[in-house]
Amino acid sequence: MVKGLQNRFSNYEIRQMEKLLQEGKDEVLGENFLHKLTEEFNHASNRSGTRAIKMKQVQRWFHRRKNPASEATSSPSSSEELVNAMDASLSDDTPECSSEMLKDTEKIPELLELEFEARSSKEGAWYDVATFLAHRVLYSGEPEVRVRFQGFGAEEDEWVNVKKAVRERSIPLESSECKRVEVGDLVLCYRERSDHAMYYDAHVLEIQRKQHDIRGCRCLFLIKYDHDQIEEKVELKRLCRRP
Repeated sequence: MVKGLQNRFSNYEIRQMEKLLQEGKDEVLGENFLHKLTEEFNHASNRSGTRAIKMKQVQRWFHRRKNPASEATSSPSSSEELVNAMDASLSDDTPECSSEMLKDTEKIPELLELEFEARSSKEGAWYDVATFLAHRVLYSGEPEVRVRFQGFGAEEDEWVNVKKAVRERSIPLESSECKRVEVGDLVLCYRERSDHAMYYDAHVLEIQRKQHDIRGCRCLFLIKYDHDQIEEKVELKRLCRRP
């Protein structure tokens, strides 16, 4: 079954919600307030032509920030599953691991503070990770974690390879950041079709730089999707950059 996609918050939207949270307004979790804020985000120029976010997404974001203990994404124990998988892959009971894996484990303390995305083995698309549920090491020595994707239930949980299908979350680009994208860059591209909408890895082949206007960035980016080699011209708002 193909997963339905929930669109990602832009940096601007996250900053706005963080500001509201810091102001400590009691109404931020009220339905009327959340509905108004969601409408404001969806009518912004940088949302034009892209999939709208839902009020429940905004509501969950505030709930996670106000009640971090209730969400595994904010709990060190969930990220520790990823750390434990990496540790276990280095034990004496498994085949020798690559030097690349050893370099990854040197960054373990920082892992606990990061947000992650994982690639589904079903359709090859990337989704935000809600939590790491468990870890294991295959006979080959490859570490895997069982992930729950953000916005999906237990029936969509998957085992994914830590080294090949888990990484730090990609970052949505804003109009002022278009110059950060260069030919040859790996990007995460929002791809919408009649029956699905997903984020896929792609590489930038060509860039048509254009004058920005009141609507924001008007540049066009020719990208090629890594999984099927299809080329497409897209606007900046459909791209996320790698950290």
